[in-house]
Amino acid sequence: MVFKRLLGAIGIGGPSVDTVLDGGAVLPGGALSGQVRLQGGGAAVKIEEIGLELVARVEAEHEEGESEGTVAFERYVVGGGFRLGEDEERSVPFTVTVPWETPVTELYGQPLGVVLGVRTELVVADGRDRGDLDPLTVRPLPVQEAILEALGQLEFGFRSADLELGRIGGTGQRLPLYQEIELTPPPRYAHAVTEIELTFLATPSGLEVVLEADKRGGPLTPGHDALTRFTVRHEDVAVLDWNSEVDGWIRRLTEHREAYGAQAYVHSASHTDSGSDHTSDDGGSGLGTAVAAGAAGLAVGVVGGMVAAEVVDEIGDFLEGEEEEEEEGEEGEEG
Repeated sequence: MVFKRLLGAIGIGGPSVDTVLDGGAVLPGGALSGQVRLQGGGAAVKIEEIGLELVARVEAEHEEGESEGTVAFERYVVGGGFRLGEDEERSVPFTVTVPWETPVTELYGQPLGVVLGVRTELVVADGRDRGDLDPLTVRPLPVQEAILEALGQLEFGFRSADLELGRIGGTGQRLPLYQEIELTPPPRYAHAVTEIELTFLATPSGLEVVLEADKRGGPLTPGHDALTRFTVRHEDVAVLDWNSEVDGWIRRLTEHREAYGAQAYVHSASHTDSGSDHTSDDGGSGLGTAVAAGAAGLAVGVVGGMVAAEVVDEIGDFLEGEEEEEEEGEEGEEG
């Protein structure tokens, strides 16, 4: 990116900022690195703080319906406390740790439709301004990828992915938002459910997997939502038969008879006490096998060109919306 905009709070002739992220996708809980490049303006200025925010486009449900907005879910201070001279160029390198619960934006290189960004903020003596916004790409952890691949091999289809503002009761969720990956069931489960929503809540030690099913009603019973939670460890990637593991989760979810209404219905069910006949399979299917074999994997369900184009448009709208919001805010302050 070029130096894209002058800092409005500092005024015309003030410094400009451009944040350049190191190439490639990052992992939840992993390192995000890059450089904040500053270009001095017409006069020297004291840079008190350089901040980075991770932001997301989210959906929020309320009494009037649904709305979309931007939420910052993490902030870092990566520099500051120096004087930037007139027309001086300076680069500030940084490395920060991404939250473990950071949503996944792509699977096997295919965009999922989730929009994240890294927003840069400069704080100077006379004010502050958000000077740059760059798209952030996040790929799944190995354990997340193993679960998604198993769902693909079990013939679940990818429908959509979005970010919801709020918390799932009964879990260890830390961020103010969570990701829902919506899946269509294979024929053997289609009689029981119309859709399954998957949420990952990662931690340094493992992963909470939250599954919610939109269950079909019967002649004498109405349809309802059922939800359950499972816990796995990162080191389980190499030792579990993930097709059997995930299929067991789905069976428990679809066979659950009780109807639930609120988010507080989450209950804990670890694979270590689930009672299913899991076996180790060190020589089983590797990650990405579903796609390589041409199976009905989740990545196959994403029409690459179409989804990629939509995500590019979404990121463009995201950036434009951020700038419009800032301009409106500045006009309001002037008023």
